[in-house]
Amino acid sequence: MHAADGQQAHTMIDEMPPPALVLLDIMLPYLNGLQLLAHIRQKAEWRQVPIIMLTADSNERDIQQALAAGANDYMVKPFNPRELTARLQRFLTVPS
Repeated sequence: MHAADGQQAHTMIDEMPPPALVLLDIMLPYLNGLQLLAHIRQKAEWRQVPIIMLTADSNERDIQQALAAGANDYMVKPFNPRELTARLQRFLTVPS
């Protein structure tokens, strides 16, 4: 699933069952990723969903805030696809 902006993501969070993982940008129109992160962590059924922040925002304060608010990992764009894959694999288990 993909959301075009923060407001659409907010609606999706409220209406759909929790996914296996969330990739979340900080810089989104309408609602930013930190606001969405707080919203996700307030929902009991979404609390255990791993969240990786994937954003061009390299501000140290925002990184600290995201991790303190419940993000499981933080990657700054541009990113290495192999590194992203390795980080995703930490949170996803593939049935054999």
